[in-house]
Amino acid sequence: MGLIHIELFTTLDLVGQAPGGPDEDPEGFPYGGWQAPLLDDVAGAQVAAAYEGTNALLLGRRTYDLFAAYWPHQEGGQDNEIATLFNSVPKYVASRGTPDLPWAGSTQLGTDLADSVREIRDRHAHVKVVGSLNLVQSLLREKLFDRLDLWLHPITLGVGKKMFDGGAVPTNLALLAPPVAGPQGTVYLRYGLADGIPATGDMGAPDRGV
Repeated sequence: MGLIHIELFTTLDLVGQAPGGPDEDPEGFPYGGWQAPLLDDVAGAQVAAAYEGTNALLLGRRTYDLFAAYWPHQEGGQDNEIATLFNSVPKYVASRGTPDLPWAGSTQLGTDLADSVREIRDRHAHVKVVGSLNLVQSLLREKLFDRLDLWLHPITLGVGKKMFDGGAVPTNLALLAPPVAGPQGTVYLRYGLADGIPATGDMGAPDRGV
């Protein structure tokens, strides 16, 4: 069985909307491109390493449209390695409509998202979910992910779509590697899905030496 990796860039208040540019999201979000002033070489190297070994992309419709308009034209440029990777692997798109999918290697998922994701997991060793916040909510809700790579940036926005906006359910996660902070203050966190649900306890209970 393969692994479903969720890759997300968020603020301290867990806003993940439109990090890449002002025109990334047309819904009137006033802070599109919030990530750009915080990029540094450390984060760039982390992102590049995170994509190593990727066998497929799993994308929401809006992220797919953004990627399809950009990455096919970037081979040979400064982002050549990622462009070559993204252009060569299969792309699976979650959409309730019947979108045009011009990017080579693109396939729309079936109507049953959970079954479709399980089939992709059986077919590919390392599947990356990039951005795609609406899709991420569904994956979190159904626990249809295995890894969560989170770049937490040192700003708050107060508005915008959030990483856990309606998708969170009681879930245990295990830290896979020590957190790493870059020179701009961005913290890279790597988690894996763990068994069970969060436990509870009483902080005021006497110490019984257990």
